[in-house]
Amino acid sequence: MENYHQQFVDLFTQTITRPGTDRLLKWLEGTDFFRAPASTKFHGACEQGLVMHSINVYNAMMQHFFTEGDNRESFAVCALLHDVCKANFYKVSTRNVKNDATGQWEKVPFYQVADQLPYGHGEKSVYLIEHFMRLKTDEAIAIRWHMGGFDDAVRGGSYAISDAYNRYPLAVKLHVSDLIATYLLEQGTSAVENGH
Repeated sequence: MENYHQQFVDLFTQTITRPGTDRLLKWLEGTDFFRAPASTKFHGACEQGLVMHSINVYNAMMQHFFTEGDNRESFAVCALLHDVCKANFYKVSTRNVKNDATGQWEKVPFYQVADQLPYGHGEKSVYLIEHFMRLKTDEAIAIRWHMGGFDDAVRGGSYAISDAYNRYPLAVKLHVSDLIATYLLEQGTSAVENGH
């Protein structure tokens, strides 16, 4: 298994240097962020799926969108921290599944949501990050709207996302990088879909 934990810490400490980053990293270490899945059954529904996804989003942003004059730290903040809302968000439970080969019922682990802070998705990440370090306006907007059309506010009819994407290119770059990571780079990373 890859050491995503160390890759994340290296990227984080080498790229994000503003006040409070050490306290934020210490908080992340005290959560399940480095062991948690990225979803319950889709991309990264496996141990370390969340940290793997965060690194994949960073790599996609840097590969597809970073140009001379862009702020590397802002890219790292957005990509590495956009899903901190998923720290301490899932729990492992078991269910009975019939083994096709043996005909026996077996207990199989699965992930389910156990949200302790029901504050939304992107907005919850912004809220948690800001406990430790200040975000620039474009970073906060990008993290808030990184879910794009999957965001509950958008599905409820909010048009704020359109204004956010028009005004803040970083928000578009983060959202598209999240899609690239989720649907292209992380195909086959669900232990649930793969039957593991």
